[in-house]
Amino acid sequence: MEPSAQLGFNLQPLLEQFAQDELSQFKSLLRPLSLQDELQHIPATEVEEADGKQLAEILINHCPSHWVEMVTIQIFDKMNRTDLSERAKDELRGITRTTELKCANLEEPPEHVEEKDSALTQVQEEDVTNPEEAKEGLKGEKPGKQDKYISILKEKVQQMWKKNFWPGASENIHTVTQKYETLIPFCNPKMLAGPFPHTVVLHGSAGVGKTTLAKKCMLDWTEDSLAQTCPTAFYLSCKALSRKGMCSFIELLAQSAPDLQDALAQVLTQAQKLLFVIDAFEELRVPSGVEALVHDLCADWKTQRPASTLLGSLLKRKLLPTATLLVTTRPEALRELRLMVEQPLFVEIEGLSECDRKAYFLRHFGEEAQALRAFHLMKSNATLFQMGAAPAVCWMVCTCLKLQMDEGEDPGPTCQTTTSLLLRFLCSQFAPAQGSCLGLHLRSTLHALCLLATEGVWTQTSVFDGHDLLRLGVHESDLHPFLNRNIIQKSRDCEGCYCFLHLSVQQFLAAALYILGSQDHQDLPAGSPGWDVGNVQRLLSKEEGLKNPYLAPVGHFLFGLTNEKRARELGMTFGCLVSTKVKQELLECRVGSPENRPFSSVTDTKETLHCLYESQEEQLVKEAMVQVTEVSLVFKDTSDIMHASFCLKHCESLQKMWLQIEKGMFLENDAVSESEEQADRSQNDQHVLPFWIDFCSMFDSNKNLIFLDISQSFLSASSVRILCEKITSATHNLQKVVLKNIFPADAYRNFCIAFGGHETLTHLTLQGNDQNDMLPILCEILRHPKCNLQYLRLVSCSATTQQWAHLSSSLKINQSLTCLNLTANELPDESAKLLCTTLRHPKCFLQRLSLENCQLTEVCCKELSSALIVNQRLTHLSLAKNTLGDDGVKLLCEGLSYPDCQLQMLVLWYCSITSGGCNHLSTLLQQNSNLTHLDLGLNHIGITGLKFLCEALKNPMCNLKCLWLWGCTITSFSSEILSSALGRNQSLVTLDLGQNSLGYSGIKMLCDTLKLHCSSLRTLRLKIDESDPRIQKLLKEIQEYDPQLTIESDDQDPTNNWPSSHDFIF
Repeated sequence: MEPSAQLGFNLQPLLEQFAQDELSQFKSLLRPLSLQDELQHIPATEVEEADGKQLAEILINHCPSHWVEMVTIQIFDKMNRTDLSERAKDELRGITRTTELKCANLEEPPEHVEEKDSALTQVQEEDVTNPEEAKEGLKGEKPGKQDKYISILKEKVQQMWKKNFWPGASENIHTVTQKYETLIPFCNPKMLAGPFPHTVVLHGSAGVGKTTLAKKCMLDWTEDSLAQTCPTAFYLSCKALSRKGMCSFIELLAQSAPDLQDALAQVLTQAQKLLFVIDAFEELRVPSGVEALVHDLCADWKTQRPASTLLGSLLKRKLLPTATLLVTTRPEALRELRLMVEQPLFVEIEGLSECDRKAYFLRHFGEEAQALRAFHLMKSNATLFQMGAAPAVCWMVCTCLKLQMDEGEDPGPTCQTTTSLLLRFLCSQFAPAQGSCLGLHLRSTLHALCLLATEGVWTQTSVFDGHDLLRLGVHESDLHPFLNRNIIQKSRDCEGCYCFLHLSVQQFLAAALYILGSQDHQDLPAGSPGWDVGNVQRLLSKEEGLKNPYLAPVGHFLFGLTNEKRARELGMTFGCLVSTKVKQELLECRVGSPENRPFSSVTDTKETLHCLYESQEEQLVKEAMVQVTEVSLVFKDTSDIMHASFCLKHCESLQKMWLQIEKGMFLENDAVSESEEQADRSQNDQHVLPFWIDFCSMFDSNKNLIFLDISQSFLSASSVRILCEKITSATHNLQKVVLKNIFPADAYRNFCIAFGGHETLTHLTLQGNDQNDMLPILCEILRHPKCNLQYLRLVSCSATTQQWAHLSSSLKINQSLTCLNLTANELPDESAKLLCTTLRHPKCFLQRLSLENCQLTEVCCKELSSALIVNQRLTHLSLAKNTLGDDGVKLLCEGLSYPDCQLQMLVLWYCSITSGGCNHLSTLLQQNSNLTHLDLGLNHIGITGLKFLCEALKNPMCNLKCLWLWGCTITSFSSEILSSALGRNQSLVTLDLGQNSLGYSGIKMLCDTLKLHCSSLRTLRLKIDESDPRIQKLLKEIQEYDPQLTIESDDQDPTNNWPSSHDFIF
């Protein structure tokens, strides 16, 4: 469910009218009405403690707008606050009226809308001789006629409902419909009738029950439980609409309800009592594109227009604006549908839950042991288990596995991949064709069916009519072997049409077409449009995949069918030749193509590993992974782990790996309130851990892995233990390890223990989650005689003064560490003093030290200054984001002024420095200091501060090469001072003036100076107004004059890193 984009009334002032006791009453009435536990995801205390304004924000940000509007009015009425209820309704009516007026004419100005609205009424009244008389005829003047039409309608809907079931699925209908009916406002008895018409969109993947639920709503509607009197419901199939030519809206309805033809004009006069079910929006085909329908609307019942135009007019509420609309669609058509519908409520249909699927297996098998084994086999394949939300997939899995179990076969390999499951299901329905006449018949029918499936995939069609069969030279009698086995079925919703048992079956058969032998092609009708389908290269291309989401699974199945054993099974069953020569083409297109770049992103990596895993061909994987050196993985479910572990074992050249594990993979340590829930979560981990163990074994086979980054990851105690054990026991050459934002918090400590003593490890980053007790184990690592750690980054570590003291003493012992980054660690004065004492120690080998955002004070600057006087190794020091002020800078400059001080780079980003601090730095720079890099970004130095710095730049004793003045309030008035300094300076290579408003005049002055003088400057960063052609001309001229000068536009966000950070840490 989506949060409210915008309510139809202003909720905050209404809630602020309540006294405290009334607000409490409102909250107590609110929770029982919550749909799908929206408010359960918000801490109870947050709701209970919220005032009127805060409660309004919670509801608007977390709940659907339709729900908030209806429930609010309902509660106001229950509390007898009709004054607030009426205010809300009045505001809603205003919006509703505005919406309807906009629908009346999308292009004309408001002053003409009322006139058009009356004209529309006149047009509609022309459909009936006497509208009032027609209404009365339905209300009671002619009860016999009314009863007749209602009976006809009910019977028609009931027939549609009965035809909805296919063998083995009926027991799931109640499960699916009951779960979601409460989410649909007009189906929920708790809900107040909305003040404006509803448009509800049911969206979800193939076969999860969208159409079933829509028909159940139709049934309930016609039973007079949802509409008031004379409820009428119409079913519109988008596949059927796509085949219709020109017609009027009333003719369109007459075709779907011929028995009501005489009464349609009267029925349409009471639009508020009408329900239109618009099914399978993804099947709608419009030559000019669905988006074009927005600009081609019709309000006249009698006008002949394309059927798609009439449907668009209904969706945009140009036709029958007060009717209720219920639309079903698959996710791939949601973007187009959003353009068509007005104020929709989106309800995602997820199909059978895990418990529902388990219950299905128990019913199908009868024997509990068999059922549970089959269920866990399906669950072991996350892709297959997700598909199992559709009852048809559950039926296929159960049918296939039960047959194997009954015959004493091992069903394990069948669920290993989705290809193996679908292949086994298909082949199990047919006895092997021994070259008989039946085999020949099956062969030709299979090929025609594959071609039909392929054409449907490329055109994103899953419902086929007689025209489609005719084009392929297929007769209905040819389909009987597949019809009798439910592989293809007569459509229950579109007369004369056919559809595959499930979309996955269609995609599997589409993949099969690419490996069928050439002898099966000869019987195809000449010039068959089916041969217009894309080749393998198009099938696997990114461009086609983005346009058509149906293609990716076909690619997976095609990789799966290149497995020699599977291809043979398909060929033997249907008596046809199959060829796996496509294997090399697949490999070239998926892995070898520069256009695809298979491992360039997380998404591409996921797709490539999925394809390779589906093949279960180790040699194919070795060929594909031979040149892969870097991989970025995101684990969302067990399939991701399975795919990665299968492929990475054969990736001997792998050097770098980035790993992210999303929340929910391991549930063992999630907060739970009930012991039963804890047991379920632990059981989930036991299911996942075998796959995790298999993945971790890749450390044994990947000897070239030198970089490992685990970030934003939610692990469990068990998964951390397994990974650490593998790292400890495996012979690997890891050099750089990054651990960022990992849960649980003690994982950091366990990883450090695992890496301790590894001679190859040189770089270690530990960041996030406020690690506790981290320093003691780090100190052990630093003191270890085999420690070769050169770079240590420790961010946000909770430590005591005593623990910081241990770190300081460890730095005196360790002789390998040269870079220490302690960003975002709170260093009390005492701890900072100990660190500075360490810097003065002759055996401290630190060269680069970052104390960014460590809450350092002026006292620390005095200690640092004395350390800089003695230390002859430290070359880089960052004190960014510490409130040092001008006095702190003065103390630092005292130490920096000593000749023995070797510091080359000083970062004082955002340190509350003004012109006074610049004066001290200017004096230092003119004393032949070793300082070559200075970052003063985000300090308000102003014109005076810039003058001091420019005096230093003019001095030949100044050795400064890089100066960063990002966001230092430098204006165009300062440009003359800066230009003068640049004209005389011969050492500056980089100057950053980003986020300073120099304007055209300031930039012109700088450019003129650079043209006149031979400058050493090689990089200049400016805040550039891209819309000013004069500035663009200036920059072009200066770069033509000095091609070695790079002028960068200030488009970076230094929120996390100051501009000079890339020069600071290697």
